[in-house]
Amino acid sequence: MEPNVRFWITERHSFIQRFLQWTELLDPTNLVVSIEKIEKSRQLLLKNEDAAIRDLANQRIKDAWKRSLSTVHPDSSKLIPVPFRPAAFLPFTAPMVFFSMMSVKSLKSLVLPQVSFYTYTTAFNMVNGNASYNRHLYESLLLGTGVIASSSFFGLFPVLFQMRVNHVLLKRALPIIILTHVSGMNVVATRSLEPIRGIEVMDKEGNVMGYSRKAGTKAVKDTATSRIVLFGTTAFIPEVFSHFFVRTQFFRQYPWSLWTFKLSCTVLVMGLMVPLSFSLFPQMGRIQCSELEKEIQSVTEETELFYNRGV
Repeated sequence: MEPNVRFWITERHSFIQRFLQWTELLDPTNLVVSIEKIEKSRQLLLKNEDAAIRDLANQRIKDAWKRSLSTVHPDSSKLIPVPFRPAAFLPFTAPMVFFSMMSVKSLKSLVLPQVSFYTYTTAFNMVNGNASYNRHLYESLLLGTGVIASSSFFGLFPVLFQMRVNHVLLKRALPIIILTHVSGMNVVATRSLEPIRGIEVMDKEGNVMGYSRKAGTKAVKDTATSRIVLFGTTAFIPEVFSHFFVRTQFFRQYPWSLWTFKLSCTVLVMGLMVPLSFSLFPQMGRIQCSELEKEIQSVTEETELFYNRGV
């Protein structure tokens, strides 16, 4: 069995434990770890499968799990490209969220941040989604291009609205609402083939029982929910703090400080929300066999099966 799959199935963590686990996996050093170290870690885990799960207190084993879980896709057992590893999500998206939420006077000044943000998140969702179903390269390219174009279009809608409306509350609230909803729909659209073609469901030993569209739907829904929580909170809290900050004497003396304050606030909030949102649901989702398709129920006597939710 793929070591990462075995780990997530065996270690049924609580939310707090998952949160602490993700704080380690999101360590920026996981972006610069060499391929040689990753391969050695994987070999160690493969040679000592049962011992590696039981001996998590061993620092050598613990480091091996950290490298494997943060750099290797559990479905394909392939290395995740460095820019799309979970540890790269915060450094890439936090500045993009900040610039996309800034007030602008023209549409041109917002096009690049919006397109950059949705291009990255679309690619991230696609790379870290479930990879157990068959798909062709041209399908991924066409789907990704369509999702980027539609997400960017809807992301630019608040600017068009702001340029024509003077209502202060709407001008502040609409960008947050749009960012939250479009981020969730971006996940749904990017991974839309999973509910259509189905993803692998397996027993606790890693034996594949079949491909389930219902499991695919649940995986996409849970991941979309985590993105809504992540970007909704990240956009909302800095906006609230900024509302009170502009009323202070410090801001009156140094108006330029609003940019620094809002950027710092966005990075801090998102730094907390990324591991929290990734921890909302287990990495290896569980689903009752009775909820799956009849053809899967007929080939197993297990009451509960597992599937890779994706990040």
